[in-house]
Order: sequence, then structure tokens, then C-alpha cells
Amino acid sequence: MGQLRLFLDRTLAEGEAVALEPPQAHWLFNVMRAGEGAPVEVFDGRTGVYDASVAKAGRKGALLVGARTGPVVVPPDLWLMFAPVKKARTDFIAEKATELGARRILPVRTDHTNSERVRADRLRGLAVEAAEQCGGSFVPEVAELAPLAKLLEAWPTGRALVFCDETAAGFGGRTEPPGWDRVPPGPAAVLIGPEGGFSPPERDRLRRIAHPVGLGPRVLRADTAAVAALTLWQARHGDWQGDGT
Repeated sequence: MGQLRLFLDRTLAEGEAVALEPPQAHWLFNVMRAGEGAPVEVFDGRTGVYDASVAKAGRKGALLVGARTGPVVVPPDLWLMFAPVKKARTDFIAEKATELGARRILPVRTDHTNSERVRADRLRGLAVEAAEQCGGSFVPEVAELAPLAKLLEAWPTGRALVFCDETAAGFGGRTEPPGWDRVPPGPAAVLIGPEGGFSPPERDRLRRIAHPVGLGPRVLRADTAAVAALTLWQARHGDWQGDGT
């Protein structure tokens, strides 16, 4: 059995007993077959990472929190904004954004968005699972679906907006996709459009206020584009360089 990890959505302290939520107890005791005394690493996204052990197994299970073993490692101040797509691909985007170090995940409704139903609570659950599985200590905030136009109207001063423009596919003799050499460091947000692309009015507005970038020689699906864009930003400005903030 590999290391068991759980996110506990409360402020933790050494020596306290913490009751598990029913889904957590089911996963720990029925799926992973952990018994009393089994070691579990826990984190709260607030104070740090802790050693813990099973104090009580079963449907009303509990953990005993032990020593704090590490701090919360907060990723760079990078948001991912994306137009929801089919359910499985939207789930994939939430998972990979967490693994790749997005601090905030914002589903947006665009003129060509083809999925109007997004459950922020479900996406947050997927982000929690991703953080547990990838060794993270931070869970990104997941916002409710909001109109892109409304977000742009109240865009925060000082936050760079990186607009992934599907019409900019190609390299043009560069060593990296176009536009990334002009993208400033964070705070920043990366915006991925819908499967049908941005509408002409949206693209015109974005080109006035955002940094248009390409993602390589091919037009990518929305879920692939999200991974590519976060990777490119992290490699240039993020904590992959050891200087993220």
C-alpha cells in the first residue's frame, strides 16, 4: 500500500482527534482497507502537513493528528479560466490545473460555450483528490461559473491576462510558441476558450486588454490547451523555476 493522504477541511493541530466525513471513511477503510493504527498523511491547506494515524476505523472513523511535518506550499499567483466542455474533459481540466499549480480555477461562460452546467462543488472535490494524489499541500479555490464579459469588466489591476488564441497556432521560426516572450510574471491568469473558439467580438476585446499567445503548431482541444498553457507559464514564470511567489 502506498502512502495514504487525506485533505481535512479544517484547521489542524497536533494531538487532536478528527472525525472523518463518510466519503473519507469509506475510501480509507473500505477501499484502501486501512485499520486502526495505520499511518495517514493529512493536510489542511492552511497550517501545513501532518503525520496522523487511524484512531477509530469504520463508518464513524477518526484520525489522531500527530506532528506537523511541513508547511503549506502555496503555488504562484496563477489563475486558470476556461470555458467548460464535456463533463469528462472539464473534470480533467480541474484535476490537471491542481497538479500543475493553479491557485484559482474559474469556469467562464463565453459566446460559444457548449456546456452550461458546471458544479463548482464537484470540481472542488476533484481538485482535492488531485492534491491528495500528487503530494500537494494546497487546494485551489474553484469559483462558480461566471460570464466572461462580466469578469473582464471588473478585471483586477495588476493581474496579467494571458489569452490563448487558437488563430495563433504555429511557431513562425521561434523556439517557443508566439507571444510568450511578452507575457509578464504573476499575478496572472490564463484563459482557454471553448471548443468553438472565441467569437469575433470576444477576440477583439481580448486583444485590447490581454496578452495573446499561441500553443504550438496545432490547434489543441480545450483540455489539452489548458495543460499546455499552464506548463508554458510555469516553465517561464512559475515555481518550476524556483522563483514563484
